[in-house]
Amino acid sequence: MKAIVIALITVIIFRTFLFDVFTIPTSSMEKTLVPGDLILVNKLSYGSKIPFTDWNFPAITAVERNDVVVFFYPLEQQKFIHQKSYYIKRCVALPGDTLSIIHKKLYVNHQEQALPKAAQFNYQILSETLHEDSLKKYQITEGGKLVHTQVWQLTMTDSIKAIFEQMPETQYIKSIQVPENTYAEYIFPYHRFYPWNIDNYGEVIIPQKGTTITLDSNSIHLYRLIIENYEENSLSIHPNAIVINGDTAASYTFRQNYYFVMGDNRHNSADSRFWGFLPENIDKSENNTSLRSNRFFNKIQ
Repeated sequence: MKAIVIALITVIIFRTFLFDVFTIPTSSMEKTLVPGDLILVNKLSYGSKIPFTDWNFPAITAVERNDVVVFFYPLEQQKFIHQKSYYIKRCVALPGDTLSIIHKKLYVNHQEQALPKAAQFNYQILSETLHEDSLKKYQITEGGKLVHTQVWQLTMTDSIKAIFEQMPETQYIKSIQVPENTYAEYIFPYHRFYPWNIDNYGEVIIPQKGTTITLDSNSIHLYRLIIENYEENSLSIHPNAIVINGDTAASYTFRQNYYFVMGDNRHNSADSRFWGFLPENIDKSENNTSLRSNRFFNKIQ
């Protein structure tokens, strides 16, 4: 009995403070990670949180651009821990970075960023001979044939797209892309002053601890969630004034760092484009390893 208790305590300590195992729940990181993959998460990388407290162990390393991170969905911060959803995304921009997406291309500090090796986008393909077996052969798991046509809408990597382009039966492959300056009401910050969409986003500066920004009737939509929810201030917006903690405010200084995260499956990922900046104090850890048959002990790229 004593041995069982000791073993149980050891497992609890191990999973609470050191490492944990997560199952990939969605396709948002395909083909880097696929649903059902098990990943071993190093909780010490960015500072393991002590349960039921506001304390964290010191971080072993800082979050770096292109790290893959596990974190609780920020908009569920009021839920009990067992009710929270965990997300797995790639950190594409750090505090203080300037980010924009132009025609699906990601720019950080005005420099175009290379796509992850397994990044995916949506395409339309016209082919009279394409069939379900072809999708299985090339491990295409999302999309399908449009009703009453020979047109397929598929999610694929550049390498698979190149294979289809070389097939003589392929009549065309078109990239699916939302035009620039097309407002999407479901894209953060959900306001028409920011006519952004999944393929064209920003330019926006990622909030950094200690940085002061000017508040006005437009910028408040970018930062209201941070000020009111993540940094726990009372905030009200009036026709001629923004009031924070009872005082009229023309500026605000961030109290913590924030990050911008995206899925490698760029057209099928609920990420920062949809819900905004990731706060530093949300539990997060680096993904180090995926586990699955031929994927066993592969380090995430």
